[in-house]
Amino acid sequence: MFDIVILTDSRFVNPKNSNQLIENVLQEDQLVLGSLQKLGLQVIIKAWDDSDFDWSSTKYALFRSTWDCFDRFTEFSSWFEQTKNITNFINSYTLVSWNIDKHYLKKLQQNGINIPKTLFVEPGAQINLKQVIDKARQDLSFTTENLVLKPCIAGGARHTYKFHMNDWASHNDMFEELILNETMMLQEFQKNIVEHGEISVVMFNGEYSHAILKLAKPGDFRVQDDYGGTVHDYQPSKQEIDFAKQVLHASPEMPIYARVDIFKDNEGSLALAELEIFEPELWFRRYPEAADFFAKSIKEKLFD
Repeated sequence: MFDIVILTDSRFVNPKNSNQLIENVLQEDQLVLGSLQKLGLQVIIKAWDDSDFDWSSTKYALFRSTWDCFDRFTEFSSWFEQTKNITNFINSYTLVSWNIDKHYLKKLQQNGINIPKTLFVEPGAQINLKQVIDKARQDLSFTTENLVLKPCIAGGARHTYKFHMNDWASHNDMFEELILNETMMLQEFQKNIVEHGEISVVMFNGEYSHAILKLAKPGDFRVQDDYGGTVHDYQPSKQEIDFAKQVLHASPEMPIYARVDIFKDNEGSLALAELEIFEPELWFRRYPEAADFFAKSIKEKLFD
């Protein structure tokens, strides 16, 4: 019987070829594995889609690098629903289900958390992108001419587009195709993310661990390294850490691990870009000691 299975993507299990992404994933998953084992826990790494593994043979399954899940979302969702009946997840099934769909931003806003102005357009809506923009300007007082469009369920900036409101027609066919099956989000473009970056605050059991500043490459707006973004060590202010804590306390339950992505909005106030409590990159390779903090948080919460 295993105490914990660390969940990964099959691309990262005994890869025949390597690149920087694969090396980063392998290093970080090994750091987490080693930290958990040092605490006396029985731990192994498995791909979530490993059909030969008996998921009832582990007390917990820990999401770490399941980064193909959004590309295979129907398959992943089926596995997730089936596996919840025979083991437990870290973070919990309830939290992950809530966090996968970015409607959670609306729930956090209702609980007092500042988010970017966001209009959600539900699947099957009989509306074009120009009408969506008009509705956002009327109902939510959008003021920026540059906008961001993205799906409600996605990762790694999948189908994320920045465009000027007057160029809506060039994105309309794509929008109308996507809206047939998934919720789309229209947001004001946040200039401060480009100018000053996005701060990722990593928290374990509600306590601050470390932080990273993510910067987009010149000429882009996406901070993900897939698009040339860079990461830098960062020491957040007390105000930034307190904001991250407020986000976690506004969530349905306290996550064992969380990455709170924050920035200064167009009005200069701290705002939540995303709350990542499913399979976020946590940069243990830059902060190896944080893997020990993470492991200790898991053991104290679930095994002591």
